[in-house]
Amino acid sequence: MADRTETEKRNLAKELAAAVRGEVSFAAADRALVTMDASNYRRVPRAVVAPLDAEDVAAALRVCREHGVPVVPRGAGTSIAGQATGVGVVLDFTRHMRRIVSLDPAARTAVVQPGVILDDLRAAAGKYGLTFGPDPSTHSRCTLGGMIGNNSCGSHSVAWGTTADSVHELELLTYGGERVRAGRGTGPTGAPTGLPPRLRDGVKALVDAELALLRTGYPDLPRRISGYALDALLPEKGTDLARALTGSEGTLGVLTEATVRLVETPAARVLAVLAYPDESAAAEAAHTLLPHRPMTVEGMAADLVGDAAGLPKGGAWLFVEMGGASPGEAAARAEALCRAAAADGSTDHTVVTDPAGQRALWRIREDASGTATRMPDGSEAWPGWEDCAVPPAQLGPYLRDFRALLTQHGLRGTPYGHFGDGCIHIRIDFDLLTAPGIRRFRDFSHDLGDLVVAHGGSLSGEHGDGQARAELLPKMYGPELVGVFEQFKALWDPAAGLNPGMLVHPARLDENLRFAPLPKGPVPVEFGYPHDNGDFSAAVRRCVGVAKCRNTTTGPGSADVMCPSFRATGEEQHSTRGRARLLHEMLAGEVITDGWQSPEVRDALDLCLSCKGCRSDCPVGVDMATYKAEFLHHHYEGRLRPAAHYSMGRLPQWLHTAAPLAPALNALARTPLAALGKRLGGIAPERPIPTLATETFSHWWWHRRRTTGAPDPASGRTVVLWPDTFTNHLSPQVGRSAVRVLEAAGLRPLLPPTAPLRTGAAPLPRRHRPLCCGLTYVSTGQLDQARAVMRRTVDVLGPLLQDGRPLVVLEPSCAAALRTDLPELLPDDPRAAQLATSVRTFAQALEELAPDWRPPRLDRPVAGQTHCHQHAVLGDAADRRLRERAGLTGSLTGGCCGLAGNFGFERGHYEVSVACAEDQLLPAVREAPEGTEVLADGFSCRTQLDQLGDRPGRHLAEVLAEALGEETSPGAEGPDAEGEPDLPRG
Repeated sequence: MADRTETEKRNLAKELAAAVRGEVSFAAADRALVTMDASNYRRVPRAVVAPLDAEDVAAALRVCREHGVPVVPRGAGTSIAGQATGVGVVLDFTRHMRRIVSLDPAARTAVVQPGVILDDLRAAAGKYGLTFGPDPSTHSRCTLGGMIGNNSCGSHSVAWGTTADSVHELELLTYGGERVRAGRGTGPTGAPTGLPPRLRDGVKALVDAELALLRTGYPDLPRRISGYALDALLPEKGTDLARALTGSEGTLGVLTEATVRLVETPAARVLAVLAYPDESAAAEAAHTLLPHRPMTVEGMAADLVGDAAGLPKGGAWLFVEMGGASPGEAAARAEALCRAAAADGSTDHTVVTDPAGQRALWRIREDASGTATRMPDGSEAWPGWEDCAVPPAQLGPYLRDFRALLTQHGLRGTPYGHFGDGCIHIRIDFDLLTAPGIRRFRDFSHDLGDLVVAHGGSLSGEHGDGQARAELLPKMYGPELVGVFEQFKALWDPAAGLNPGMLVHPARLDENLRFAPLPKGPVPVEFGYPHDNGDFSAAVRRCVGVAKCRNTTTGPGSADVMCPSFRATGEEQHSTRGRARLLHEMLAGEVITDGWQSPEVRDALDLCLSCKGCRSDCPVGVDMATYKAEFLHHHYEGRLRPAAHYSMGRLPQWLHTAAPLAPALNALARTPLAALGKRLGGIAPERPIPTLATETFSHWWWHRRRTTGAPDPASGRTVVLWPDTFTNHLSPQVGRSAVRVLEAAGLRPLLPPTAPLRTGAAPLPRRHRPLCCGLTYVSTGQLDQARAVMRRTVDVLGPLLQDGRPLVVLEPSCAAALRTDLPELLPDDPRAAQLATSVRTFAQALEELAPDWRPPRLDRPVAGQTHCHQHAVLGDAADRRLRERAGLTGSLTGGCCGLAGNFGFERGHYEVSVACAEDQLLPAVREAPEGTEVLADGFSCRTQLDQLGDRPGRHLAEVLAEALGEETSPGAEGPDAEGEPDLPRG
């Protein structure tokens, strides 16, 4: 039997490869990437095919049909009901079939392939003042094919309806190979047009036989997405076959092209945020706002919004967008709505006219599908009842009953969503890991299905039924209409080859759960994973598939970082979600079978820049930089590592050793021998070797101390200035500038000694390994060495920080390592947590400790990039305020410079490193006008600018120090003088 299975697999692979011009993969990594969508479900496919065009789709269907293998069409994989998973061949439309074939502004239509990303269509239509109306929160990565498959909606559906309202014509291929061009209207016989004879006659016969049931069996509400929309085939509704096929979840035909309708966008938009005491009050009020013709009526409650700024005081809010022909008209309409809302229960309001302010608030709403996956206490919450909908006027009573049902089952959740359409999104803290928890999930789902139907609602109001709700369709439609669904499916797909198990003859809603194959107990790991109770499986489970990491562009004014490697490559395995999927499958052990030794996971993580962007930008807080370090530690444990791990992973050791030889090594780096050294060290041949400082920052500091004497301790608050490896050995001018500015601000910066202090005694011998945050060891997964380095750092700094003295760190990546990596690798050492909380950036130290200091005015614009680690871990609010006070105007870009510590220096990474720099940093600097100050606080960012650009960047400390004027201080010569103690010992 096994031999026959292997033979069939080989034959299928051979025939698909011969028939399809696009990619065909049976590889474990490619299959692992599509085992899941954004739902609770998981299925392992046999293969993944990325067709080039409709002919490729036809060829793949023919081969699969001959082998009896099912086919699952897939877009971005953000479906929440499980319909983008399957056991057969997955058709991935995101690689090639993503072309906007044509756009007709006069007719307000566009012809698109199924892999077109919604935001790409919106950008193309926006040039003509048009847009595609439906806009799910995943608009930056969801595809038109997926939207048509699910009949997606989005926040503007109160104005522009569902995807079905925007579909004009569809071109499909059935599993049997028949070509369909589905539109609206009938031929001479009264049958739908665009169908082959078998389907044409069969569809007409089925509709004619069930006219009464189709006229009475469907609830009347704006968000009725569940089941097949066969009522669209009624003659009084225009026999709209395109509408009937929209929302069929790839079970009837494979979409190859669509003609969609576009709508005119208002010239101006204003966001009115209405506050209410609680979500029930907001839900009761939502439908009363519809007569004001809003574009959106979105609801959110305080337990999801948290401490977001810009919201009026309240317990829940409605986000109501109003449009107008001018900003004044839009604002006037918003104010009129606010007055009406105040008379009907709203307790406060704010009207946001600034586009940046609107984007910031909409981001809260758009990230909700991720942020809602964690309850306020950190426990996990899951989809499953993500988008049931009721008539808008019933939303208030429905929500009260819904809350009561949650309490009855001992469950919790945070409702939010499209209140104006009566559609509720919610993640619920189901226990999907144990048998009792899964039984509760099943029982609750059946009870909630009854509740939705009792309120005249739809089981799905946006994301489709998939496996999550299809089992319950008889509750909503009754067995007779569900039987008609089955007949319709059998007519279109008699071999049941398209997405079997969806909509009709479904699997049980508690089968195929994604968590079933994961380890039942904790996996031994090195990091503490404090947000996941030390459980690496729980950390990996954070990724629920919303795929914000698949954004190919960043919006105006966006500071987002995630995910630079995906934007550079466009490949799923190089997205945060793709890597999380592979780690999930590594733990499951079914597709990825080598555990920590997996080459598939290693290869996917190879292009992870460890930028930490996902730590802040991912709505669910996936921290791929930490997962990568964890994996590399286990993968290379007891094995030979790549050369770059020894050369750059242990960079602090090499630089400390090389410091006395800096002039000679700098000269050597300019000779042909440098190429040999780079080859031996695993360094990209395209990369120049950075120049070593001939005088380290620490040497300058101690010589200056001996020469000029120490400042009076009473003259200002003492801060410990961290001599990080990069500042010390490669950019000492940054350290010197920081000292100048900190002293000018009235602070007393002092460097730590390099040996542990003993209470009441002199320091240990000065010749000692240098202090280090451990960053380079962590990024290369050398966690034993990282932990040893960090312990030494804690030993030295612990006594110095006991009284709350701040630790000022100039290099953002080192500050982030001390703030997060150090306490997570030393979770049982309270001194590590104390050290982490003491970390301040340069700007934070000035703002917190010298609030009255006035920086010199520079009055010029800035360009450059906020360091990715600072964005992700430390934040840049203090930096922005300091720049503003100094007259440095403008914003820095988001993204990652692409050098990212050792990443851009490693052999094989150069092209991706350059592509990351070209994403945001280099264009922003090139386009900056003459006289712009280019800021880059990170050594990697400055190095990337030096090597790839024509305008060097500087640390903010250098810019401010220059404006203060030069400080006269003696030079330093002679032996290394590092390690002089001058700090009080605690």
